[in-house]
Amino acid sequence: QVQLVESGGGLVQAGGSLRLSCAASGFTFSRYTMKWFRQAPGKDREFVAAIAWSTSSTYYADSVKGRFTISRDNAKNTVYLQMNTLKPEDTAVYYCNSGPAVIVQRWGPYWGQGTQVTVSS
Repeated sequence: QVQLVESGGGLVQAGGSLRLSCAASGFTFSRYTMKWFRQAPGKDREFVAAIAWSTSSTYYADSVKGRFTISRDNAKNTVYLQMNTLKPEDTAVYYCNSGPAVIVQRWGPYWGQGTQVTVSS
């Protein structure tokens, strides 16, 4: 059974930091890129960052480049999203995602339950 379990969300002031974690199980991680998406109220779900499991190549949305860092610990089957210099517009539910996808910025079929990140001004 595929499981993606996120943690680490919360309330933070603008300029602060949070680190999200996503623990994965139930599928072959080395086959797929691990990704983070987010969805703010009233907006579409959008790509945030991705990391290739085998090469560690990373990809970022322009809106988070230079502020967010995605990383992974293969031994723990866990992916992290370090978020620095947070802005109110980063407020959203953040989702871990994986599975086959046509391109890096598209989601695969495996989703976590999401974790709320709220940035106050």
